[in-house]
This record gives sequence, structure tokens and C-alpha cells, in this order.
Amino acid sequence: MDQIVLLSLLDGIAMSSVLFLLAVGLSLIFGVMRILNIAHGGFYAIGAYGASLLGQSLIGPSGSWLNFLLIVLVAVVAGVILGLIVERFVLSKMYEKDHILQILSTFAVFMMLEDGQKLLFGVRPYFYDAPLTLLGTINVGDIFYTKYQLIVLPAIALVVLLSLIIFFKHTRYGKIIEAVIEDTEISATLGINTKKVYTYTFILGTFLACLSGALASPATSIVPGIGAEVIVLSFAIVATAGLGNFFGTALTSIIIGLAYSASVYTYAEFTNVIPYLVMALILIVKPYGLFGEPERVRL
Repeated sequence: MDQIVLLSLLDGIAMSSVLFLLAVGLSLIFGVMRILNIAHGGFYAIGAYGASLLGQSLIGPSGSWLNFLLIVLVAVVAGVILGLIVERFVLSKMYEKDHILQILSTFAVFMMLEDGQKLLFGVRPYFYDAPLTLLGTINVGDIFYTKYQLIVLPAIALVVLLSLIIFFKHTRYGKIIEAVIEDTEISATLGINTKKVYTYTFILGTFLACLSGALASPATSIVPGIGAEVIVLSFAIVATAGLGNFFGTALTSIIIGLAYSASVYTYAEFTNVIPYLVMALILIVKPYGLFGEPERVRL
């Protein structure tokens, strides 16, 4: 029993790290652009497929330290290209439209990405664990757990969290984005190029989604539909945390990640329900999320 508790804790930490990277990008996009980006799960899948397939073809099954550089490069290239294309040719046409049309547009992008993955990569599962096996394992309470999942993933999630906090609190461009979040119209009248802010923000959010997929790829089997699975979980995290709060997103990712992992080892039949049960219980008590605030409407 003690080993089950410990194993669920370790799995929960690894899962929370990946979910945070995915959810914080989604929260950032909504906080700035007020767009609920359903295509976010598709970007996650592209990052996962890209890191796995390029690792297999360029480095090989034995792996090397170049795998870790490749993971970052895949996330950067895929995030910039996909983010720029989707924002420039789809979302930029929807900023003045109804929110329903915005959601439908991102859903259409998601479906195109899903079909594109099947055409490009086929439907067979991919698994490339060279980065995971390269680092080996560590003994935690008589359980041998991979260093990649226990150390690398949480470390990267922490670096991203601290970087976002520093960027928004202590840099000029971060404060410009915060001004756009607070009031887009006044920001535009003050000379801020809000469209450029939207573009850069969407690219950053897309990069984080691709990074989460690329980092998750060594520890999971990559199959069609993985984007749909994670996007629903990330929505649950963002809604539970309160939109636009990075620290809240990190804490909620841990809560839901641990709850999900614990259910796998105890009540596996309820695994898919547990994250949403946690979300529902929190939202009953805190309707705007753990760290959310009621939106102020100017008349």
C-alpha cells in the first residue's frame, strides 16, 4: 500500500509538470486574446509526433544528449510556424467576431490538425524513449523511477513558471501585455500595437503546447487522439485555477495530476471522471476558480 501511494505521487508529479506547460499556454492565450483555443491539443500532438519521429530518424534508438536539444528545437520551430500561420490566417479574422465563431474556428483548426496527423504519420502508435532511458533511474523508497520524469520534467515546468512571472512582472513587454489584458481599447489608444501583442502571445502559447507534447513523448505512446485527451484536461485545470493566473495554474495542475494518478492505482474505473469531479467541487466553492476574480465590466 505504501508503494502504491508513493508510485501515484511520483506519477502525479510527472503528469502535473506536463499538464502545467500545456495549461499555462492555454491560460495565457485566453487571458490576452479572450479566445478559448481548442486547437491547443493539436499543437501538443504535433510537438509529440515531431520529437518522436525526428529523434528516431536523426539520432536513432540508442539516443544521445542531442535528444534534449531536439525536443526544444521541435517545440520552437513548430510553435513559431503553427502559431504564426493560425493567428495570421484564422484568428486575426475573428477578433471582432462573436465568441462562438472564435471557438468554432479553433475547433476547425483542431480537426484539420487531427486529420493532418493521420495523413502524415499514419495511425500506428509511436514510442521513442531514448531521452528517458538515457538518464537512467533513481531509487525512491525501493521504487526505481526515471530521472527524466522525476527531475527533468518538474525542473522545466518550474523554470517556465518562474520565467513567465519574471517576464510579466519585471519586463517592459510583459507590462505591455498586462495592459492589453486589462483594457484592449485603452491600450490601443495609448499607442500599443495590440495586434502584434496578440500574435506574439499566441506564438508563445503555441510554443508551450508543443513543448509539453515534445517533453511528454519519451514517456508515453503517441497515437491519434492524444490531443483531444489532453485539451479537455487542460480546460479543467484552467477553469479550476482561474484564467490568467500562472501560479494558480501550477497549483491546480498538481492537484488534478495527483488526483488522476491516485485514481489509476485505486479506482481505475473512475480515472476519467476524477479531474472533473475535482473541478466541480472547487468551482462549487469558488465559482471563479481558486485564484480567479469576477471580470469587471465597464459601462
